[in-house]
Amino acid sequence: MSAPRQPNSPAALRFFATAAKGLEPIVADELRALGARNVKEARGGASFEGPPAIAYRACLWLRAANRVLYPISKFGVTDDAQLYAGINSMPWENDLSADASLAVDFTGTTAGITHTQYGAQRVKDAVVDRFREKFGRRPSVDREQPDVRINCHLHRDIATVSLDLSGDSLHLRGYRIQGVAAPLKENLAAALLLKCGWPEIAKAGGSFVDPLSGSGTLVIEAALMAGDIAPALLRDYWGFSGWLKHDRRLWEKLIMEARERQTAGRACKLMILGYDHDAKAILTAQQNARTAGIAPTVRFEHKSLEHNTLPSGLPPGLVVTNPPYGERLGKVETLGPLYATLGNWLKTQCPGWQAGVIVGDLGLGKQLGIRARKMNSFYNGALECKLLQFSIEPEWFMRGGAAETPE
Repeated sequence: MSAPRQPNSPAALRFFATAAKGLEPIVADELRALGARNVKEARGGASFEGPPAIAYRACLWLRAANRVLYPISKFGVTDDAQLYAGINSMPWENDLSADASLAVDFTGTTAGITHTQYGAQRVKDAVVDRFREKFGRRPSVDREQPDVRINCHLHRDIATVSLDLSGDSLHLRGYRIQGVAAPLKENLAAALLLKCGWPEIAKAGGSFVDPLSGSGTLVIEAALMAGDIAPALLRDYWGFSGWLKHDRRLWEKLIMEARERQTAGRACKLMILGYDHDAKAILTAQQNARTAGIAPTVRFEHKSLEHNTLPSGLPPGLVVTNPPYGERLGKVETLGPLYATLGNWLKTQCPGWQAGVIVGDLGLGKQLGIRARKMNSFYNGALECKLLQFSIEPEWFMRGGAAETPE
């Protein structure tokens, strides 16, 4: 078993940011922009190197990631006895107080470990038994907000043991009070905006519109980006808070820096608009925007797509929207007219704009009547979807029928 790497050797620290399938390149690019070294894409995320500050920055600023892990050990495992022995031999007292709480996330299988719940139980037993043997007392278990969350990933008979520095999934920004049916997770919404080039469009003074905004996730994430606001600035729980090696002064410094950037970002005066035919969804979106602290920079209106005329003089920019796509919110065969209406709206209201439309069925995408210039696959939960990107220019319009999409 390899020895844990210590935080007093900044050059040796290596971390891993997890990501949903298909979003790994986006997270890797974000890490490079934050100053991470030796960023390497991998299945399920990207590894990176740097001092503790880069892991803290990743927790605070990554928009598309799920979690930030700090791997502390790796060893071979062929059965549950080896898993227990490997975990039990680790110096957990260096990371966790006997009076603290813990939780364990476990993935993977091997001989004798065919259920993740059993694997998590064996890891927990090995940790608490070590404390009981050494100190006569043991940490408690708190599955919701533990002082330390342990992540154990078993793959090809190798166990990688990490501390989950994020604690909760990073999509939990802290602004969503309640949702409507089938919302996008916040980090997925942010990833799609990054894929559509929203930061560059915003810097050039472009507007943002979501004509089917629901509870406002895409609009709020667009406003956070445009205002240079750290997506996790509202969060009050972190996986490193109860870690014995947590550097509180460093974290407080990074929080102060993020707040200064937020203050400077208030000078941004872009038009960021959200519309929806559901009045309750608009009320929810407005409440979420207030909680996020960006209510003055966005505008939500109760307006159906058919009657949505954009304000005159609105600078061209980006439309990104997540219309219902059958599997959750309606039957595919009934949604064709909605997509045709959306396509006509884009053609008449948004000439010269860029657009991204999320579809779960390419047949629905063809009903837009515009050829997509780019298509990317991603997963919304377990559902595979496509992000179709468009230039709203006449040369991309289809005559007398539906659009084709690139394979």
